[in-house]
Amino acid sequence: MLRKLGPWSVLKISFLFYLCVMVVIIGAMMILYAILGAIGSLDSLTRLIQDLFADQTFEIHGGWLFSRGLAIGLGLVVLWTLINVFVVFLYNLLSDVVGGIEVTLSERR
Repeated sequence: MLRKLGPWSVLKISFLFYLCVMVVIIGAMMILYAILGAIGSLDSLTRLIQDLFADQTFEIHGGWLFSRGLAIGLGLVVLWTLINVFVVFLYNLLSDVVGGIEVTLSERR
């Protein structure tokens, strides 16, 4: 019977999990940005936007994009970690009422 979950352990695991997810996503974005820059897509997009909006000062700055992406990612890591801890508190309250979740384990054959 699973009756209680420790909020502190859920906080630690959730934080590390979401931090790893953020690192993977930011890393994938950096690789995608490098590939798009290498094949010239970023320059073409910059010229297209300059022509469409008659703004010759427009540029795509990778540093600005990734610093904002990192800030948003860290904010989301904290937000989802706190949401998980809130859900654990709700589960602990509800398990007092209904008795928890019954888990049956068996051996492999």
